[in-house]
Order: sequence, then structure tokens, then C-alpha cells
Amino acid sequence: MNCKILGILVVLAGPSAAQDVPKVDTALVESCFANAGPGEYAPQCLGAASNQCQQQGYSSTLGITGCINAEVDAWDTILNREYKAVRADFSSRANAASDTAIDLNAQLLTAQRAWIAYRDAECTLAYARWQDGSLRGIVHANCMMGMTAQRAIELRDMKGN
Repeated sequence: MNCKILGILVVLAGPSAAQDVPKVDTALVESCFANAGPGEYAPQCLGAASNQCQQQGYSSTLGITGCINAEVDAWDTILNREYKAVRADFSSRANAASDTAIDLNAQLLTAQRAWIAYRDAECTLAYARWQDGSLRGIVHANCMMGMTAQRAIELRDMKGN
């Protein structure tokens, strides 16, 4: 095959999944998180970063899924940061409380492990419901994004309460 034709085909094919992993603007996700009100578990800005990513040439099913998963990663980073902050908050409360106080960090760890199992099972169910459809990856990724964002906000709202 002629090198010029091969080059044209590569350009027309769009971003290569093997070479160009979709990325999102994490500042959009951070802003969404920061502006979500207490108890606002599905803010309207949820998915904005992945939508912006999709407009950068990731419009195929795999591209859309990749963009959503990139936003899931950003929400997961926030979730982990908030989890550590809640643990620190609970530790400071334990230091100020009596020896008979409930170990909040142990309870938080149990709850977080149960939440992870629930999220994974729920999103696997969503994927399975679409088992014969090409959208199953998008459905799974959206489930992960929504549930991870919700938990990050829940954790944030636990601090000081």
C-alpha cells in the first residue's frame, strides 16, 4: 500500500485507542465536586468532562466509554481524597472522645468496603442487562461515574458531622 494512502487512512480513522487514551479536564470534575451542594448526589455538571472529551474526536462507542472512564478516574481520585479526609476527621474526634467511643474509622472501613462491593455489583448488573448491546460499556461506565461521584459527595458531607 502506498505510504500516502496509509497516512490518509490513519488520519481518517481518528484517535487510536492504543496510542491516544482519552483524557478529561480534571479541573471540570473538581469544580463540579466543589459546587455540588450538600446531598446533591447527581449534580448537573456530572459528565461534563467526559462530554468535552467526546467532542475531541472520541465519538465512537469505545471512545465515549473511554471518556466516561477517564471521568470515573477523576471522581475516584476525589473519592479517595475525601475518604482519607473523613478518616482524619474521625481520628481527631476519637482523640477528643473517651475510650468507650465507637471506632468510627473501623465503621467507615466496613461501610466503604460494602459500598465498593455494592457499586461493582450494581454496575455489573447494568452491564449484564445490556449484554447483547453495543452500549453496555457506556451503561457500565455511566453507572460507575454516577455512583462514584455520589459517594465522593457523601464522604465530603460526613466531615464534621
